Amino acid sequence: MAWIWTALSVVAFLYLLQELLNLKKKKKLPPGPRGIPILGHFHLLGNNPHQDLYHLARKHGPIMHLRFGFVPTIVVSSPSGAELILKTHDLVFASRPHHEASKYISYGQRGLVFGRYGSHWRNMRKLCTLELLSNLRINQFQTMRKAELGLLVSSLKQAAETGEIVDLSLRVLGLSADMVCLMVFGRKYADRDFDEKGFKAVFAEALEVAARFNLGDYFPYLGVLDLQGLTRKMKRLSKTFDGFFEKVIDDHLQNKQEKKQVEDFVDTMMAIVESGEVEFEFDRRHVKSLLLVILTFYT
Repeated sequence: MAWIWTALSVVAFLYLLQELLNLKKKKKLPPGPRGIPILGHFHLLGNNPHQDLYHLARKHGPIMHLRFGFVPTIVVSSPSGAELILKTHDLVFASRPHHEASKYISYGQRGLVFGRYGSHWRNMRKLCTLELLSNLRINQFQTMRKAELGLLVSSLKQAAETGEIVDLSLRVLGLSADMVCLMVFGRKYADRDFDEKGFKAVFAEALEVAARFNLGDYFPYLGVLDLQGLTRKMKRLSKTFDGFFEKVIDDHLQNKQEKKQVEDFVDTMMAIVESGEVEFEFDRRHVKSLLLVILTFYT
């Protein structure tokens, strides 16, 4: 119990220090309810946060200021306010805040999903649009997609002839996963090639861990203590992802002399890395962060 009191004392001290520093650079913030030290406005949220925020907005206005732990937050609750944030002043609010999951799993916010908005993020998006996801690139894989669809139809015909019960949703998801693997990696990978738990189980765990309430996101000085054990899980998941992506990249570099009808995404990105022609930072970490994003959306 002693270490808990020590941790709370440290947090209280750092909170008071932060408050003293904020007095010197007082910002004009929207109205909001009165918070309590350290916790801020966490005590105002119950089992249905969306309803609690609705009632607070009716009292304090469509644009209000809240603080969750050490994180200042602006809550917008009207169409006109949303238009101001998402359209009129969208560039001001386009960046992504610090997030423990992005630090450990997404290669330190180097990917597109958790990356901080700026020239580097725009260059990364431009690279993906022009080199990976252009109409020309997608059309190059048309023959492969037809072949994979043909395999699915043949398997369904065979199942129909033998009276086999088929989970069509599962087959379609498998078809999508196979197509993505062929486009991204140039070959299909089985679950055992990734991890003993399999692709879907590991990605499901990663999404669940990233979405959970994490004390480290709101009380950064408690993050090092890992009271919830989330950092340990994220580091383990990061090791799993990184090991697989490193293996994929190494295989491509070893076999780059082989002639392919169509280069896959890894071939394209590693060619860009080795050329050194891009005018922004782009190395293996960025390649792996993009691979992670692609697989997360299609697994």
